[in-house]
Amino acid sequence: MEWIADHLSILMFLVLTFIMFVGYPVAFVLGGVALAFGALGIYFDVFRMAQFGSLIPRIWGQAVQNQVLIAIPMFVFMGTVLEKSGVADELLKALQVLTRRIPGGLAMSVTLMGTIMAATTGIVGASVIMLTLIALPTMLARGYSKELSVGTIASAGTLGILIPPSIMLVIMGDLMTISVGTLFTAAIMPGLLMSGIFLIYICVIAAVKPEMAPPLSDEVGPQDRAEYWRMVLRSFLPPAFLIFVVLGSIFGGWATPTEAGGTGSAGALLLAWWNKRLNKRMLSETIETSALTNALVFFIIFGATLFSFVFRALGGDDLVAEILKAVGIDTGWEILIFVMVLVFIMGFFFDWLEICLIVLPIFAPILRLVDFTPHIATNKDFMVWFVVLVAVNLQSAFLTPPFGFALFYMKATVPSSVTLAHIYRGIVPFVGLQVIALVFCIIWPEIILWLPRYFGFID
Repeated sequence: MEWIADHLSILMFLVLTFIMFVGYPVAFVLGGVALAFGALGIYFDVFRMAQFGSLIPRIWGQAVQNQVLIAIPMFVFMGTVLEKSGVADELLKALQVLTRRIPGGLAMSVTLMGTIMAATTGIVGASVIMLTLIALPTMLARGYSKELSVGTIASAGTLGILIPPSIMLVIMGDLMTISVGTLFTAAIMPGLLMSGIFLIYICVIAAVKPEMAPPLSDEVGPQDRAEYWRMVLRSFLPPAFLIFVVLGSIFGGWATPTEAGGTGSAGALLLAWWNKRLNKRMLSETIETSALTNALVFFIIFGATLFSFVFRALGGDDLVAEILKAVGIDTGWEILIFVMVLVFIMGFFFDWLEICLIVLPIFAPILRLVDFTPHIATNKDFMVWFVVLVAVNLQSAFLTPPFGFALFYMKATVPSSVTLAHIYRGIVPFVGLQVIALVFCIIWPEIILWLPRYFGFID
């Protein structure tokens, strides 16, 4: 009984993992397990009843009254408007024409499309579904390999979780008490690096195996210079301007992420009006979809807040540190690599939000005490570097089977000729490319830290 009392936090984590695999809703599981083990802690005299009294104020202060998290509904709404207004569809058609002379130009257009939409939406589910509906029929009709097509679409759609404005970075910044603007700035270079690696891979595979990515005919698209520039002005510049307004206002210090999200939402509505898609029905569908998405996100935040509070109150932090030492993981680099491997493996089974809300509160306090100089010029920059490393790592959680959410989004929208086996085979090389990008960011921390230093977010 004494052993159980001393290891309640570990049992709590194991029970959480088991129940998640059963398939119960994550928000209920997180909160329910926390309350159950809080009661067990009272029974074993390692948790006080009075501590339950601080749970509701903690949820209220960390989620309901949190000014940073207000940005989430704005970015969700902005992304949904862009999806339903046809802006994304016209952007892809323009990119196809701009890249048609490059090997694998259509696939590269999809990656560029995912990169641009990532900088305007940050909603992976919407991006993957939208790209699948818009791009996959065209890619298959052009003779593209099914595996390359679905792999390109899935990987491009998941860029929204890393490239700002990213909902994940907003939540991470709140958890780690780091400026969201700092994290947004720090994630730009890793996001563009990953996008660039995808583009290089597509170009190489199209050059080596042209049957997998046939070139686009010159007859597709505008046939004269005037029509060409009209297409660019109408389809390419408006989303680019929206990106500049949203991110430029944050980096320039003119607006907080919440204010920039509101401005972006207004800009997205303006683009919908420009495309003549802004009507009562579209607006109603957008509000409903946004409300459901936001409710899901905040419900999970509530449950995770309860879980992390009870876990730490039961001595979870100290117990994790002791376990790491017991298995010989006691240096900073060993712990960091262990966390990266753990996050990658958890990505096979859990959503990024669950991993983020469970792993960061446990390991960040331990790693905060470790000295990583001279690899990082000043050790106070470590938390920014570490959080963005986790963000880069978590992008793979959307692509790794059996529970990669991007794969589920895609399977629900692909034609019957594209099987789950095609999807699994298609994403394998792109997961490998994501790991390469993560290794680059670990070896060269300036990929993450240079831009925040340039803009003065960190010294």
